[in-house]
Amino acid sequence: MDRFPAHPDDITDAWWERVLGRVPSRWRWEPIGTGQVGDSVRFTLDFAGEDAPMTLAGKFAAADPTSRGTAAMLGLYTKEVRFYRDLAPLLPIRTPRTHVADIAEDGASFCLLFEDLGPARGGNQIAGCNLADAEAVIDQAAALHAPSWHNPAMLDADWLQPDPAAAGQVKALYPQAHAIFRERYKDSLEPEFMALCEALAEHTATTDRVTEKVSLVHGDFRLDNVLFDIKGGAEPVAVLDWQTLTIGNGLTDVGYFLGCGIGDTLRRAHERDLLERYCARMTALGVPLTVDQIWRDYVVGALHGVSTAVFSSAFVVRTERGDANFLSMARGACALCHEHGALDLLKKG
Repeated sequence: MDRFPAHPDDITDAWWERVLGRVPSRWRWEPIGTGQVGDSVRFTLDFAGEDAPMTLAGKFAAADPTSRGTAAMLGLYTKEVRFYRDLAPLLPIRTPRTHVADIAEDGASFCLLFEDLGPARGGNQIAGCNLADAEAVIDQAAALHAPSWHNPAMLDADWLQPDPAAAGQVKALYPQAHAIFRERYKDSLEPEFMALCEALAEHTATTDRVTEKVSLVHGDFRLDNVLFDIKGGAEPVAVLDWQTLTIGNGLTDVGYFLGCGIGDTLRRAHERDLLERYCARMTALGVPLTVDQIWRDYVVGALHGVSTAVFSSAFVVRTERGDANFLSMARGACALCHEHGALDLLKKG
């Protein structure tokens, strides 16, 4: 018997027996979410003698070969599986509890089986969020960053170390990605924001990235990767999709979220308040910070939102919602970076 199913249709009674210790009398699955590089599903399992079915969530490699190939090249599936297996139990950030976390040796297929956090309200990148939602996510950012802050027990894990080959591939492919992005959004994205994308592409093409080793970084910290009011409102929030986990500076997540995630109107009105909240949470968790101390790293971190929107739009399967999503990400991140001079701060070092 294979170690794990690569797709829900590959699941056997023997696998359920091994995972749950019993076999459902009937079971079915349906897609959930709109992930770009992984396919998520909800399982409904009926057991003889039980009135209420059990529900679980699962995640598998993307069926689309372009998305799956990009994810495997960048090691995204390996990172997510290892996060749930090795790090999630050590962190106070709320994530789904796992029953299975397994991956093939080539990193191209995997299986995650989680608790079902529904009913819940999914974050919507395009619609934005309200202040209470933004505050809840900022609290989770601190719960990820503080325990790992300059903590070698977490940051020295071999599977988290930067892959020079993958970084080189991203750098080599970035001009192509930017050309695709520019053609796709030339009539939609504001001219000053497209100019910022152009300048960032030029900088990326000529500069090797220097990896900081400050904390864990989620890497795609935005609303589509968050569930609110989980388990019918029993808990406020949970953070999903750990495929882009890396080491770096946690302020990258904060800049990314406030730029890409919450909408420019909310960000402008409450930027300082949210940064002060983050610093207060970090301080309470043993990492004393002030807004002045984090300001540069926060602003420069927002550039990650620009580069992610550009690169991802070119190398994952194209959908109508995906196009709107990447435009929303780019617009919000560019607005933050343009307002605060992020590229100049990056170049100054």
